[in-house]
Amino acid sequence: MARRAQPQEEQGESMTHVPLNGRKGLVVGIANDQSIAWGCAAALREAGAEVAVTWQGEKARPHVEPLAQRLGAPIAQALDVTHSGELQALFDAIAARWGRLDFVLHSVAFAPRADLHGRVVDSSAEGFAQAMDISCHSFIRLARAAEPLMAAAGGGTLLTMSYLGAEEVVNRYGVMGPVKAALESSVRYLAAELGPQGIRVHAVSPGPLATRAASGIPAFGELLEDSARRAPLRHPLEIADVGALCVYLVGAGARAMTGCTLHVDGGIHILA
Repeated sequence: MARRAQPQEEQGESMTHVPLNGRKGLVVGIANDQSIAWGCAAALREAGAEVAVTWQGEKARPHVEPLAQRLGAPIAQALDVTHSGELQALFDAIAARWGRLDFVLHSVAFAPRADLHGRVVDSSAEGFAQAMDISCHSFIRLARAAEPLMAAAGGGTLLTMSYLGAEEVVNRYGVMGPVKAALESSVRYLAAELGPQGIRVHAVSPGPLATRAASGIPAFGELLEDSARRAPLRHPLEIADVGALCVYLVGAGARAMTGCTLHVDGGIHILA
């Protein structure tokens, strides 16, 4: 059987060994240099992609702007995902600068402290709705804004961050469990709807990592210790591990994959 000819872009990738050379993407959710989003942005940039980044507000800007400079980010601006005007301004800037978009990485989650620390059965309607809007529906809004720019690029990749608590009950993960489950379900529906345009959608599910966001989860240190002790690979997880998986998912090697939840957790998810 004759070997199928490889697209020019894929041939270039194999020759240069820079798998994302020429790709242009957006990373949302960097808070500091310990953020999962930062580990992913750094890995994507190292793989050759141009990366646009955002900060949530003026309090976050001093922590994120120097990281944007380290990336050589051509676009770096404010984005509160609850503000539609900021989302529009960001995508207007991307359209003006690039006219296309190859990937979006969403690493945003929030729940009010009272709802996060309490039982799911006691969660407030307002708190649950806010957690769902910021942690789940904001990904859908990003997908909607990215769709025409990805279509212009001939396809693209949408990634979001989940956690094992979406699939099984994790002690003290609380209301974020149902919210992340909704996020993973949204990934599957978006994958089905956007697939005909060549847009692939995945959830990445890292194991416990010592980030600022994770510190709000009650007894999070116990989750870290349990993972380090029990995970089959027996080594601490790093944000760079998550970044490496995202580089693969954005690249040509994952071109036939979509709608997946992929664990990067040393194997802890396989254990009872």
